[in-house]
Amino acid sequence: MGVITNNLDLWVEALLGTLKLFLGGAALALVLGIIVGAMRVSPVPIARAVGTLYVNTIRNTPLTLVFFGFSFALPPLLGMRIDSLLLATCALGIYTATYVAETIRSGINTVPVGQAEAARAIGLGFGQVMTLIVLPQAFRSVIPPMMSVFIALLKNTTVAAGFSVMNLGSMRDWLSERGENQLLVIVWVMIAFVALVLLLSWAQRSLENRWRVAR
Repeated sequence: MGVITNNLDLWVEALLGTLKLFLGGAALALVLGIIVGAMRVSPVPIARAVGTLYVNTIRNTPLTLVFFGFSFALPPLLGMRIDSLLLATCALGIYTATYVAETIRSGINTVPVGQAEAARAIGLGFGQVMTLIVLPQAFRSVIPPMMSVFIALLKNTTVAAGFSVMNLGSMRDWLSERGENQLLVIVWVMIAFVALVLLLSWAQRSLENRWRVAR
C-alpha cells in the first residue's frame, strides 16, 4: 500500500483527471452521437450523407491521430493556446460520438416502422417523431451496447497520457521518477480501472431494471 499512501496527492489528481476526461467525453459523445444518429436515419439525403461521412471518417481514423490533430494542429489553426485537458476531452468525445451514433441508429431500427408512420399521420414532424416516439424506445434497447461504448471510452482516456494530460494512464511515468516499483503501479492502475468498470456495470444493471420493457 506504500505506493498509494506515499503518493496520495498524485493518485487523487490522476483519478480526477481520468474522471474529467471520461465525464466530459461521454457528455459530448452522447449529445453529438444522438444528433448524428438521427441524421443517419433522416429522410433528408444531405443530412444522411453528412452523418455517414462523419461516422466513416472519424471511426476509421486511429484515436491517436485524432489526439494529434487536436493537440498539435488545432491550436495553431485557431491561433490560440488551449488547455490540454479540454483538447483531450474534445478528441475523446468526437471520436466516441461515432460509436454512440451507430448504437443509437441500431436502436432506432428496433422500433416498429408503424409507430413512426402513425406519429406522422397525426401531424408530427420529424423532430417530434424522433424525440417523442422513437428515441425513448431506442434508448431502452441499446443500454448494454451503449455501456460497452462508454467502458471503451473510459479505457481510451489513457491515450491522453501521451499528450501531457494527467490521468491514471500517466501514473507509471510519474511514479517511476519517484523511484516506485513500476510493476506495482501498473497493478494498482489496473485495479482502479476494474473498480470503475464495475461501477459502470452496476449503473447498466440499474438502468436495465428501471427501463425494462414488458414483452
